[in-house]
Amino acid sequence: MIAARSLTPEIQLRMATLGDAQAIADAQVRNREHLRPWEPRRSEEWFTAAAQAERLEGQLERYQRGQVVPWLMVEGDRVVGAITLTDIVPGPFRSAALGYWVDAEALGRGLASTAVETVAGIADTELRLHRIAASTVTHNVASQRVLDKCGFTRIGTAPDYLHIDGAWSTSHLYQRILNTRAPGE
Repeated sequence: MIAARSLTPEIQLRMATLGDAQAIADAQVRNREHLRPWEPRRSEEWFTAAAQAERLEGQLERYQRGQVVPWLMVEGDRVVGAITLTDIVPGPFRSAALGYWVDAEALGRGLASTAVETVAGIADTELRLHRIAASTVTHNVASQRVLDKCGFTRIGTAPDYLHIDGAWSTSHLYQRILNTRAPGE
């Protein structure tokens, strides 16, 4: 298990657990409209603790297989964001995809940038990855600023890349090269 880190004096970055299902559901309900332009359309069930527990169970199973690392940003017992490395590929590729969101009430505090930078450090030193990929829909300028600030390079644009908020959306693609170590070093 990857150790928790402080992002701010009040906010911790820690691994998600099954016990977080209700707090995540509460955060999803609170941020429903805030996150709508950046995410797939969600069923009503998505906003329940039961659906979040099922999703967490799948993530934690994939974590055990080395395929995903799900973190939460928590302030006390309140979830104020999440950041996840998915599609972790070992061997010569040593890459993962990055996704994150921050609670509307926590915006403007540098939380996304701090979390992305922290996770990039963990990906490099603990997970021994070479590269992290990320994408943003073209109109998500705030997320693009975070990626630019955190050393990601825009490497292209993908038409109709993700089905977001009910439509196929074009996305900008980014990557950050973490190191030039050979795999296994």
